[in-house]
Amino acid sequence: MILRRTVGRICLYAILSLGGFIFVFPFYWMLRTAFTGMEGLFTIPPDIIPNTFQFDNFAEALSSSPFGLYFWNSTVVTVLSVAGVLLSGSVCAYSFSRISWPGRDKIFGFILTGLMLPFFVVMIPHFLGWKLLHLTDTLVPLIAPAWFGGGVFNIFLLRQFFLTIPREMDEAAKMDGAGHFRIYWNIIMPIGKQALIVVGMLTFLANWNDYLAPMVFISSEKNYTLMLGLTLFQGTYTAQWHLMMAATSIIVLPSLAVFLIGQRFFVEGIAMSGVKG
Repeated sequence: MILRRTVGRICLYAILSLGGFIFVFPFYWMLRTAFTGMEGLFTIPPDIIPNTFQFDNFAEALSSSPFGLYFWNSTVVTVLSVAGVLLSGSVCAYSFSRISWPGRDKIFGFILTGLMLPFFVVMIPHFLGWKLLHLTDTLVPLIAPAWFGGGVFNIFLLRQFFLTIPREMDEAAKMDGAGHFRIYWNIIMPIGKQALIVVGMLTFLANWNDYLAPMVFISSEKNYTLMLGLTLFQGTYTAQWHLMMAATSIIVLPSLAVFLIGQRFFVEGIAMSGVKG
């Protein structure tokens, strides 16, 4: 029995290690290409570790395009979107989970149908609406939707977590004279910080790496986000793979840092959000 358990554990670790290697290898190859000069890109067999590290690739890539402007635009969109999602999404989730009002569950079920609509379906109506408001080619269409509900999935995730919080806390707060806003701000929000971190991380990654929405709404280079700027850079430096990978590595770093810092909260928040339906 012990031998069988040991063999099974070794096989499990071997499979997990192989899977981890498969997922990590593309990221490693991107970094390897970023540190390699043009002469080392097409060597056969390829060098797993570059003979010399070309740190100038990063400076050359960043100076060849206005990545500082692109970075600022992406930061503005991402930070304001995360703030809007956390505030408006949590308010909606509080209403659907802690306040009893006629038709609440039916309306929530109707809202959930929005999960079945991809962005491609509503892309043209969104564009026409923002065009009528003369707000296309600005950052407003990328930020404003986050302040009006924050997205169906985020509302759903926060509602599921808020339902796990005992209602006795609400009743005790009401006996002390607290209203809904104080209950929401002083009780629900601090307790629900893990779910809020999960929603914040998902929103950050979605907005930082978003390409389709900026491509639809933005046409001027001065308003380009990093993804649009990277596409423009790729078209200009088509064969310069070492510069392309250097720019990509720098753009990926914020997403990687956010995930590494918040991965523990991410796993715990996802697990706790699905306890009660």
